[in-house]
Amino acid sequence: MKWAAAAPVLGAIAWQEMGQKLAAATTRSSNIYERIGVRPLINARGTWTYLSGSLIMPEVREAMDAASRQFVDLFELQAAVGKRLAALSGAESAMITSGSAGAMAAATAACIAGSDPENIWRLPDTTGLKSEVVMLGGRIAFDSAIRLAGGKLVVVKRLEELPAAIHSQTAMVYTTWRDENLVKALAITRAAKVPLLLDDAAGIPPFENLSRYAKLGVDLYCFSGGKGMRGPQCAGVLLGRKHLIDAALKNYNPYEGAVCRPMKVGKEEIMGMLAAIETWQKLDVNALNREWNARVQRIAKLVNTVSGVTTNIYVPEEGNSYPTLRVDWDEQKLGLTVAQCDQKLRDGQPRIEVLTNSNPSMVPAVHEGDQETKHEAPKNRLEIVSMTLEDGEDLIVGRRLRSILSGARAAAKA
Repeated sequence: MKWAAAAPVLGAIAWQEMGQKLAAATTRSSNIYERIGVRPLINARGTWTYLSGSLIMPEVREAMDAASRQFVDLFELQAAVGKRLAALSGAESAMITSGSAGAMAAATAACIAGSDPENIWRLPDTTGLKSEVVMLGGRIAFDSAIRLAGGKLVVVKRLEELPAAIHSQTAMVYTTWRDENLVKALAITRAAKVPLLLDDAAGIPPFENLSRYAKLGVDLYCFSGGKGMRGPQCAGVLLGRKHLIDAALKNYNPYEGAVCRPMKVGKEEIMGMLAAIETWQKLDVNALNREWNARVQRIAKLVNTVSGVTTNIYVPEEGNSYPTLRVDWDEQKLGLTVAQCDQKLRDGQPRIEVLTNSNPSMVPAVHEGDQETKHEAPKNRLEIVSMTLEDGEDLIVGRRLRSILSGARAAAKA
């Protein structure tokens, strides 16, 4: 029955192979990366920054190209785009940043220095200024963006600890919480008159999050442009209260002397981000989800033909919410570990990256969340994220993975 389910997919592979041979016979490779010795890859791992995030949408590419052809005043451009994004989101104002990390730094600078030129010039020296930033939920790998703007971290792991952590030196509360605890935290920060920054870097899709946090009354919130939004890789967006966004802009590029001056976004990124957000307004998300789900279903049908291999399709709840395929097998019986399979996929042609427990981009000394409690390392699993696959790549991934697994199966029997 597994072979019967895989038959249509195998037929599609045959047609794909014929098309590839015809293309190889009539065209010459002119890949911009290969000419300098860098191998492009099939990204089945997701929107990781070290794998260059996501591929920008055609509308974004067109907007960035058009923006690159004329000069413009960046102060005026940020103001105009902020006004447009406010209308789209329901937030009071917005600005384009150098990713979510840039938004974190801009928000921190705004909450510490405000719009005062003397304070802006002083950062990251915070002598005489409120500078404590409460990390609600624990530290994260990206909190250097807060520290470099002068923020002094106060780690709070549980909601009930928050009131006691807020005092006269608290400049901001930071969190990645998006559930009912966010609403409870807002009640506490409002009463204390301390702004809260919500970091939801991978929170689009769903696009409703753009306006959801404004409706909840979140003071500041940010998204990455180079993840699910499929905007410019080196851009993000910070939205929220107008006086805070105004202050963030004054602590940001292109102001000379501002601590966030190095975090440049050009006219191309600014207009590319606006194009991405405007495009998301029109997208049929249900159709996208159907296509993403169909991709991992095709892969599942192929690898399920290998005895002893099981699959499960699910959608993660905490960001990167796309149909994801988990592939499981008994590593001892098959004589193949997840890490070995991962490496074989990477070493093959074309190179394929899948999601496992490894994180090549993490600084080894980083400890996120609860640093005092020792947690057992989760089981290493192989997963395939559908959103970053292009048309036809699901068949390539499924065929390669089936070949590796079936080869291991045959060797284990021999």
